[in-house]
Amino acid sequence: MNTATTAAISTRSAAISAIGLRKSYGDKVVLDGIDLRIPEGTIFALLGPNGAGKTTTVEILSTLITADAGEARVGGHDVAADADSVRRQIGVTGQFAAVDGLLTAEENLLLMADLHHLSRSEGRRRTAELLERFELTEAARKNVATFSGGMRRKLDLAMTLVGGPRIIFLDEPTTGLDPRSRRVMWELIRDLVTDQGVTIFLTTQYLEEADHLADRIAVLDHGKLVAEGTAEELKRLIPGGHVRVQFADEAQLAAAAAIFGVATRDDESLTLQIPSDGSVANLRAVLDALDNSGVRAESLTVHTPDLDDVFLTLTGSQNAAPTVPAPSATAQKESTR
Repeated sequence: MNTATTAAISTRSAAISAIGLRKSYGDKVVLDGIDLRIPEGTIFALLGPNGAGKTTTVEILSTLITADAGEARVGGHDVAADADSVRRQIGVTGQFAAVDGLLTAEENLLLMADLHHLSRSEGRRRTAELLERFELTEAARKNVATFSGGMRRKLDLAMTLVGGPRIIFLDEPTTGLDPRSRRVMWELIRDLVTDQGVTIFLTTQYLEEADHLADRIAVLDHGKLVAEGTAEELKRLIPGGHVRVQFADEAQLAAAAAIFGVATRDDESLTLQIPSDGSVANLRAVLDALDNSGVRAESLTVHTPDLDDVFLTLTGSQNAAPTVPAPSATAQKESTR
């Protein structure tokens, strides 16, 4: 995501906001004063290890439980004082598909339409539309007990959409799915945002999922938000980024090594690994230094830490992580020159 896109998103009205949310169960502090602001029409991912407080956050924001302290607004309504108005605007999909295996896919959707007090004709229209969108039309009259895990998750998400929610909470929606089914779900989720302007609040332990889907990501650990930003901003918090430059012969490698004193040299592969924060400015500085010295590089790749590195570095400790810097021009994770 480029700087202009990030700035445009930040000016949108907040679909979800929270200040100082706290929740404890006895002596166990689950949420320790978290703040959130999620713009309309975006995907927000909340990462964290088991027990970090992700599901508790979803339960508070979706009015299933109340916070001990703090305040939150969803769709412009206070989740504690105006819970009914919040519920009319949201949909919730939990970690496990909440479908009735004894009913058909069509019957599950029609039942949900009845619960939303849709007329019979509107309920049937909406059901047919969702079966088609989620590619379940051929299986519409089969018992859900015969469905694969991916089909059940698709039906679960379709049921969430019956009431036309503007804000959807997805609590680990692809848990247990195979890679192909997970990517199908990703496409469906992204389409909800791009085609309909829905806001998605996603919790996940699949870091690739957050990297692929989310406009912004927050990392929750021990009930505290320890970092927040775009995927690229979070990756730049973690040391280990570098520019890898390959040369045609040992003479060019040796000349380059003399320029970059902190670089790691590999004579076998004729490469030099130069520490980098992944920014365009840093990459330009490397290229200028080579050009000014008359050293010719054969190829160059930019490597930045991935979200696995971010997750492992930021979680597991109650110490706060560094503040995410203001967005800057973003280099590709791996580009070749």
